[in-house]
Amino acid sequence: MPEPELVDHVARSTGLSPAEAARVIDDVTAYYRETVDEFVRRRHRDLHQRGRRNAEIYAEVAGELADRLFAAPPLSERQLRRLIYT
Repeated sequence: MPEPELVDHVARSTGLSPAEAARVIDDVTAYYRETVDEFVRRRHRDLHQRGRRNAEIYAEVAGELADRLFAAPPLSERQLRRLIYT
């Protein structure tokens, strides 16, 4: 269960019920609990299924890592490859 103050704030600012606000908060925090390894593998799979080539994927995933809430170190193309294929 998310912090009651956060639930109240989200409910007030969005017009959601407290139960709906708590569910949204849970969904968002679950999304950002993904580890670096899980994120890299998921994004590679998603982009690969869309027909993207690995060189493009590596560049895009490296850029996306900087915008995520987890503290990801800068990863080289080789490190990204190792995460995906290990």
